[in-house]
Amino acid sequence: MESHKLLVRKLVLICIAMFGFGFALVPLYDVFCRYTGINGKTENTAAPAARRVDASREISVEFLANRDPGIPWSFAPEITRIEVHPGQVMVVNFLAENLSAEATIGRAVPSVSPGEAARYFKKIECFCFVEQPLDSRQKKAMPVQFYIDPELPEQFTTITLSYRLYKGTLSNASR
Repeated sequence: MESHKLLVRKLVLICIAMFGFGFALVPLYDVFCRYTGINGKTENTAAPAARRVDASREISVEFLANRDPGIPWSFAPEITRIEVHPGQVMVVNFLAENLSAEATIGRAVPSVSPGEAARYFKKIECFCFVEQPLDSRQKKAMPVQFYIDPELPEQFTTITLSYRLYKGTLSNASR
């Protein structure tokens, strides 16, 4: 009987340790992605402006926009592709329109592909930094100002910036 109690204690401790490890995985994964650039996550804060431009190279930057079915907006990039020199500051607009009869808020989540290039894609200003309110039937051009770090390895010639738009909540917005 004593051996059963010891076994039960060990199993309970293992369950508690596994539960704690499960909670720790999300922050650990975020830290891992931030330092390795894997998974295409970009910084969600403004980067300083580029200091130099590498005119000897051109990088093709593609733009994609998707939206969650729960948000009644149209959402698309103004242009789908541009050529930039590393270090060259560019501004591209994403166009949004609230198709519903009531005011709503959108929140855009960025992703860069290939994931290893995400650490070199620097956003100076981006609509993704804050939630975007739109009144009923309102249209809005939402800019992203960026540059590609000149330290981008030569193997990368095309980078894709993609946004997924989700519905936010009006109660959190200051209008």
